[in-house]
Amino acid sequence: MKFGSSGVRGLASELVGKPAGLYTEAFAKRLVSSGFQSNGQVFVGRDRRDSSQTIADNCMAALAASGFQPLDCGILPTPALALYAQKHCAAAIMVTGSHIPADRNGIKFYSLKGEIDKADEAAITNYVAERSNVYQWPPARGTWPVCHDEAIASYRDRANDILEPGSLSGMRVGVYQHSSVAAELLVEVLQSFGANVVPVGKTETFVPVDTEAVDAATLAKLKGWAHEFKLDAIVSTDADADRPLVADENGDLFRGDLIGLATALFVTADTVVTPVTSNSGISNALGLEVRRTKVGSPFVIAGMEAAYDDDKIVVGFEANGGVLLGSDCQLNDKTLTALPTRDALLPILAVLGTVASTKTPLSRLREMWKLPSCASERLENFPLESSRKLLRRLASSDSLQQFLAPFGTVADVDETDGIRARMHTGEIIHLRPSGNAPELRCYSEAADFDRATALVAQTLEKVRAIASIDTEVVR
Repeated sequence: MKFGSSGVRGLASELVGKPAGLYTEAFAKRLVSSGFQSNGQVFVGRDRRDSSQTIADNCMAALAASGFQPLDCGILPTPALALYAQKHCAAAIMVTGSHIPADRNGIKFYSLKGEIDKADEAAITNYVAERSNVYQWPPARGTWPVCHDEAIASYRDRANDILEPGSLSGMRVGVYQHSSVAAELLVEVLQSFGANVVPVGKTETFVPVDTEAVDAATLAKLKGWAHEFKLDAIVSTDADADRPLVADENGDLFRGDLIGLATALFVTADTVVTPVTSNSGISNALGLEVRRTKVGSPFVIAGMEAAYDDDKIVVGFEANGGVLLGSDCQLNDKTLTALPTRDALLPILAVLGTVASTKTPLSRLREMWKLPSCASERLENFPLESSRKLLRRLASSDSLQQFLAPFGTVADVDETDGIRARMHTGEIIHLRPSGNAPELRCYSEAADFDRATALVAQTLEKVRAIASIDTEVVR
């Protein structure tokens, strides 16, 4: 187990019980050292994975043993939990593996200032290492107060400030529900703004939806639903509803960084903070100041804090579509308060609101912005050490040029997070290890989507070939 791009992650079987309790105790100690009252409230939520209820129970028991007051928020979106804790000046724990496979899980921690930062992660990791052999488990179990309905209602009320009543009237919107914690909430919110909603694809079993690397089977479903139900758009989220998924009227995916850009324009942002994996064309689009970071919400949050200005609206977003609102902003003569953690509901409403108000099909927005086409995919079950070995091999300019020779000549390289090579043609190929699971991710940019997709496929095929040779040498 280790901290990834957001929270600690690992195999569910290795997180249940003592490890969940120890990480929670480490978080509790960090809270106290930061000035939080040792008997304060901590809200705890979870997603729909089979292991999440047990891990949440472990966390609440460990909180109580550390002197805190756990409150059970049940199954709800991560941003709803974060908002509720923010309103009560309380800490929070969300048990979720987000988009990673069902046999894995994770824990996200929120202090009084919001999502914990890299310094907090380091302190928690050190505490766990020091106490692992002496930590006593299990603590006494108990029954905790439940506040699920109140937390959901608070998040639901926030949505009312984003669009005007009836603003989605006339739109037919599909909601891909799968096992998302926002499956019913999305339907209710969209209907409240006048949309004709068609729920599709609800499942009883857990489905990991990675909004940054949507699999071919899901893409085919989106196209089928768009055609069958004559939809203007299809929306969904990942498991814990902090990443949106949006498809246009043709069922074609509307990439996460485009969702983020649409949201930034919707709230009239002055500054955008986004990782290097987001579309490079955003830096030249529509007069926004753009600051780039490593991948992961803690890096985006740190970037937003550095960019904060009382007179400016700061928005952060990631290529997975999750939007972080770093400043209060005015919408419909109401104040939408800052929520500096990934959120799926604001960007979904921003995109649909833009389509409705401009009467422009969603597919046309890409063309209006004239941005490069992007694609991304991943190699699953690709060990972190294998990723690191590959990046070390490609660190020299000669090796990288040889590796990318089929695509042209390398013009420059950005090593902010992995290796991001820009070719003389202007095309971009980017390799980086996932921070959440044993996966290697590849991103590309090109003049059209087919070319971008081909770049990713060919690059990953070359990686597979190298990995296969290395495996044979070891044997």
